[in-house]
Amino acid sequence: MCFSAQASFTGGAIISTIGVMTITKVQKPSQLLFAFIPIFFGIQQFTEGLVWLSLPNPEYLGLKQFSTYLFMIMADVLWPTMIPLAILLMEENRKKRKILKVLLVMGISLSLYYGICLIFFNFFPEIKEFHIQYRTDFPESLKLPMVGVYLIVTLVPLFMSSIRRSAVLGGLMLISCAISVIFFTQYLTSVWCFFAALISGVIYWIMKDSKQNSTINDI
Repeated sequence: MCFSAQASFTGGAIISTIGVMTITKVQKPSQLLFAFIPIFFGIQQFTEGLVWLSLPNPEYLGLKQFSTYLFMIMADVLWPTMIPLAILLMEENRKKRKILKVLLVMGISLSLYYGICLIFFNFFPEIKEFHIQYRTDFPESLKLPMVGVYLIVTLVPLFMSSIRRSAVLGGLMLISCAISVIFFTQYLTSVWCFFAALISGVIYWIMKDSKQNSTINDI
């Protein structure tokens, strides 16, 4: 959620609740990382709530620096590795696992790139038109290619996975990202997370469906 501190905190609470419910549907250790995705979304929303609170208050400079850094780590460093890894752990098809391993290496490389950028380049948030814009001076020539890699490693695993209804999740994430790019281009990092609640709901649906199918098969 990205329109106010209250929206971010409310969204974080809702998404975290969905996350706890999702974890209760885990049947195998290999599903755990995937089930934890809503929890991480919730933490990310709480973190942006802290960014909202600190921006208008110069005396909260330390909080702003901490919360901004944590938000950027989650948005740029965590997700490119977490998504392909979570799908790889659950995938049983050997051919697809090989492709997922390549995507995971790409994701890890992208995470390392963004991690280095966060260390050596400047970035800061500012409130504009009821959104938070995260400005950076990362290498300009690499910004667009890195966004392309980001989309590949976070979306392709969902569309190619054998996990039931994972393509629905991928489609929702693609639509969410497209809407963010078209209507809120300058605020993509923040606005895209508005859709985290819907995405978390689909993850819960997938895990619930997986548990039901497992129960049926055991009967």
